[in-house]
Amino acid sequence: MAEMQIMARGLRFPEGPVAMADGSVVLVEIARGTITRVAADGTLSVVATPGGGPNGLALGPDGAFYLCNNGGFVWHEEPGMLRPTRQADDYSGGRIERVDPASGAVQRLYDRCGTHQLRGPNDIVFDRHGGFYFTDLGKVRARDRDHGGVYYAAADGSRIVELAYPVLTPNGIGLSPDQRTVYVAETETARLWAFDLEAPGVARKHPYPSPHGGRLICGLPGFQRFDSLALDAEGNICVATLMTGAITVIAPDGQVRRSVPMPDIYTTNICFGGPGRKTAFITLSGRGELVAMPWPEAGLALEYEG
Repeated sequence: MAEMQIMARGLRFPEGPVAMADGSVVLVEIARGTITRVAADGTLSVVATPGGGPNGLALGPDGAFYLCNNGGFVWHEEPGMLRPTRQADDYSGGRIERVDPASGAVQRLYDRCGTHQLRGPNDIVFDRHGGFYFTDLGKVRARDRDHGGVYYAAADGSRIVELAYPVLTPNGIGLSPDQRTVYVAETETARLWAFDLEAPGVARKHPYPSPHGGRLICGLPGFQRFDSLALDAEGNICVATLMTGAITVIAPDGQVRRSVPMPDIYTTNICFGGPGRKTAFITLSGRGELVAMPWPEAGLALEYEG
């Protein structure tokens, strides 16, 4: 905590950080409807304004940003805290979008898988084949909520398949170092699941009582909730943990290696960058801050980096 540096304040629920080679971090501001660049000196600039609810963000093989857009929330704000509540009254539909980093042009790639409409795409990770896995958390309304799911899609908009369904509030997603396992964090259960891959976009399903074919890695006690995640180079899964406000580091065998406390119950995401990928960039969304801090393990190299 003493080594934590605040890179930016006044952000409107930042999420989806992507570390860039020039020392900047590109992230989304969900409540503002923008993709925003935070320069190394803290200067803010808008990359694009997709509207809706820009959420997960990743660089693709063509150098463009690929965006999970959840369609928007109703927001509750009080001094020192901004948080999402339910589906926006002007909900614009869930979709996956390609964003040109130079022009800010936004192209819709997917808004459905077959006949099933995407509801609240949340987080995204690319594999070495140039495709990407993403979660659809679904949307919450006053009296009901959607089932969520996990999907795999091609970057050119030509193919999308369902990997797992239904999943209860799937949020963070990441690939193991050998890319044979997809990890998915469930928000409301604080459970971390593994899906063992047979081919890109194809999981070997575990039988009942698995609710969706996944393999349970870990579940946290008490009132904790999982958000987005990133992996370190050793294969540990670093999960942003809501309510306790922490980054929970979980080994592939399910052992909780440590919990790194953060000063915001809405600690939502983490990515790695800097020399040797040993700097963690963390979004403190309730407070509207992006922070950086040294990390003892190097972050896992992403397939496409800034």
